[in-house]
Amino acid sequence: MEFIPEEGKHIHADSSTLILPALSIGNVGQLAVDLLVASTKAERVGFLDTPFILPCVGNDAYGPVPQGELALPLEAYDSSSNAMTLIQQRSPVVKGMMIEFAKNLADYVAASGKKHVIVLSSLDFGRWQRIDMSSGSQMHYLASTNSDGTDDYCEQLGWKRLQDYKPNQRSWKYLSTLAEGNAMPEDSLPFEGELEEEEYYYPSLPFAALFSCFKAKGLKVTCLLCYCSEGDNTPDAFHLAEAACKLLGQSPTNFHGNSNDNWLIPISWKTVYGPPADMSLF
Repeated sequence: MEFIPEEGKHIHADSSTLILPALSIGNVGQLAVDLLVASTKAERVGFLDTPFILPCVGNDAYGPVPQGELALPLEAYDSSSNAMTLIQQRSPVVKGMMIEFAKNLADYVAASGKKHVIVLSSLDFGRWQRIDMSSGSQMHYLASTNSDGTDDYCEQLGWKRLQDYKPNQRSWKYLSTLAEGNAMPEDSLPFEGELEEEEYYYPSLPFAALFSCFKAKGLKVTCLLCYCSEGDNTPDAFHLAEAACKLLGQSPTNFHGNSNDNWLIPISWKTVYGPPADMSLF
């Protein structure tokens, strides 16, 4: 994976935190990164070139009016005032290459000297079997701080560790072994058809591959996860972006100095469900 800088720009060494999405249901992670990029007024400093992401191109996502600046599949933004770098992923990983993509990305992030990686993603609400609203929060997390995925600070914030993370379960061990680049004994490999079973659902998702590969490189990684369904997922994006701010001890009101408007909405959201209707036809 190669970083291609914009002319005259670079990622600041002080930006020790990296935030990025893991693609999943409703594209909530991507929408949350959009919010963070727009609200922090982070500048695009370059893009990452990798054969593992499907190519795509689009118009400028952040405005205030489209300037014809092309958006690319894997872009890097830097907000030096908030000590954070953000990566936005605009197209999916090539089928069957998620582990290789995650390994390459983890190598790049480790070499760049980041101290903390925050992965934002969504989970299928239909898979949520043990609903517990006692904390008043639907936010879940998975952290590399402890071997069981727990983190004391996340617990203090009222979040629940992902209940289905079982590091000693065959599927999670299989993923960890792949992330570490070790050979897997034949009798430990999943049987044909097993990957469709319930215990393989979470380890098969992009966030799990990213988590395992970042962890294998010795990086501190926290996955912030919210359950949702397909539809208008912008409210879920706000919740996920707010959770990232809480984790970093920041507030969106401090990003752009406007206390009357917590978040700056990306211009691309105006057409997230297609172009506005032409009312002159009615």
